[in-house]
Amino acid sequence: MDLAASVGSRLKELREARGVSLSELARRSRVGKATLSELESGRRNPTLETLYALTTALDVPLSSVLHDPAHPATISGDAVDAVLLERFEADTSVTETYRIRIRSGATQESAAHAPGTTEHIVVLAGTAHVGDVNDPALIGPGAHGSWAADTPHVYRAPAGDVEALLVVRCPK
Repeated sequence: MDLAASVGSRLKELREARGVSLSELARRSRVGKATLSELESGRRNPTLETLYALTTALDVPLSSVLHDPAHPATISGDAVDAVLLERFEADTSVTETYRIRIRSGATQESAAHAPGTTEHIVVLAGTAHVGDVNDPALIGPGAHGSWAADTPHVYRAPAGDVEALLVVRCPK
């Protein structure tokens, strides 16, 4: 099964399990109903931004639609390419680990995730501006940082691609 079909199928399962109509999810996520229908049917490839909007509206972590250990999925946004490496589910939280690349010269603004969500980055190569959209931190190779991801936040690679590990912790 390809990425679009796998993710679309999982989105539909999650939506139906929560008793949410297509129209209601479109309204909550601010994703068009036609786009959502195409995603659920596997006829459209999702972007990172769209998946975050949908999973936030469903109150589930992003990994809920990406987690397939046999077939790691790469998902891309305006500036970030991410591969889910690991998902750990505990009693009170879900922790996701991603290998990410922030593309040189590109900027990605991420909308607020579920309340209490935090992100932690370890930069492997390059220099990134990440964190709160109004006051991002400059993180270089070998350094790390963290921020509240339940407010708008940004990823930017001002000079050259950035390779990093991103850990996202979402409360249940």
